[in-house]
Amino acid sequence: MQAVQATTEQQLNDAFYVRKKVFVEEQKVPLELEIDEFENESAHFILYNHDKPIGAGRFRMVEDFGKIERICILSSSRALGAGKKVMEAIEDFARKKAIQQLKLHAQITAIPFYEKLGYMVCSEEFMDAGIPHKTMTKQLNADNA
Repeated sequence: MQAVQATTEQQLNDAFYVRKKVFVEEQKVPLELEIDEFENESAHFILYNHDKPIGAGRFRMVEDFGKIERICILSSSRALGAGKKVMEAIEDFARKKAIQQLKLHAQITAIPFYEKLGYMVCSEEFMDAGIPHKTMTKQLNADNA
């Protein structure tokens, strides 16, 4: 399994395929909320297993922090450590750009996953696309490289 930054149209289409499967079909997020106005300013990541796209995520700068968004893994691949691979690729990308603060909006059910990766809850619960979330942050530095 390898997560890479999407640099070709095919890789970007693979990322959108996974996102649509998970968020639109499985979680019933409207397509117009899932594919939004930030796609062109984001770095996209795709996780492949034997050349098949199984995971995706995106990263963009918002003010002075890196925002991790749209982390998703196909349901058939969730027990394989796939989510961690996507997150590691995004964090490596952020480190190379000397970005020290990361933030994400975690679905409530995903909070334990992000906590294992060093993220801490820093907000009250809020709704996004009809799904409860909390904001989480992580400081990147040489100690957690």
